[in-house]
Amino acid sequence: MIALARKTLAYEWRRFVPSVFAVGFAGVLLVMQAALVLGIFSTAAIYVSASSADLWVGYPGTQSVNFGRTISPDVEMRLRMEPEIGAVEPYVWVDGDWRARSASAEAVGGVSIYLSGISTADGAMMFDRVLAPWQRQLLREPGAVIVDRADLPTLASTEGGAAWINNHPVRIVAAVDGLRGLGGVNVISSLSSAREISEQPASRGSTYLLARVRKGSDVKAVQQRLQQAGSSFGPHEVWTAAAFARRSQLYWMFDTGAGAGVLFMAIVVCLVGAVVTSQSLKSVVAGSAREYAVLNALGVSRAALGRVVVEQACWIGGMGLLLAMVASTALLSLARVYRVPVALNGTAMLACAALVAVLALLSGIGAMRGLLRADPATLLR
Repeated sequence: MIALARKTLAYEWRRFVPSVFAVGFAGVLLVMQAALVLGIFSTAAIYVSASSADLWVGYPGTQSVNFGRTISPDVEMRLRMEPEIGAVEPYVWVDGDWRARSASAEAVGGVSIYLSGISTADGAMMFDRVLAPWQRQLLREPGAVIVDRADLPTLASTEGGAAWINNHPVRIVAAVDGLRGLGGVNVISSLSSAREISEQPASRGSTYLLARVRKGSDVKAVQQRLQQAGSSFGPHEVWTAAAFARRSQLYWMFDTGAGAGVLFMAIVVCLVGAVVTSQSLKSVVAGSAREYAVLNALGVSRAALGRVVVEQACWIGGMGLLLAMVASTALLSLARVYRVPVALNGTAMLACAALVAVLALLSGIGAMRGLLRADPATLLR
């Protein structure tokens, strides 16, 4: 009987095409929603993921990178006293108001930005996965800033253009890709420029301290040792880079209205995909009702008919997944061209594929359930 499933699919393929497209549509919805969720919330930790530091040190209880508070400069001394720490650098976070120096920008008004003051030394850790060495050197010029290329229209500026941040003059010396964040526009400057704009001297400390452990050292062990040292150097907390990135993402995902809205939409997408797939497979089974009734009347057991439908659902699910993979790859490529924040990892892809396969299987079983319980004589009327 199992061969009947494949032969039916091959002989009456036109009847099964809508079901394949329905499963593929559900798969595309799931993959794109997962990519958008991961892409959007990964930008909340772009400051951590775009840097190569092993440890982050900030104010105790900080929920996300953008909620940092100034910590004492004595904490930096504590880090440098640790023999397994190879490099330490400060990072200054400033909430700013951007005003472009152009006639058109006057109508737009100010734009809220996040200004990151970073080290311009060769081999610095902050944003070293986004900035090239020559771009970091450009920041040594007083008032020089770097922004994401996609944010230039929002800032009403162009590369090389001038503007003000908190009434301090700045100039865009370069535009790069990979700086777009969640909740605001990211702007990068040197530590000295950021401190001048925030009007806070170096003696007051920094928002964060980044540290790199020496090669061969256990990052987790160093983090725990620093954390157990207490707050004798001032209030501070030490996180591994992975833990701090995850902390920021989870805050935006579960503790904000934006995260709740996106997750709610993800649930809606799953439900829509399940309904579309179920209804499509039900229509296919309903179209073969008489054929199944004849087979049942001729002595074919309902269990055997059920196995035929299950295999058909598996084949439809497999072809739908293949279609979804091709369509999702095209859409993700298009999204990256237009700098839409999307990200997808192997775990998310496997989860989406497993969910679509389960939807197809359950939909097939559900569509056949009522049919197998019906009286063959009733179906032949």
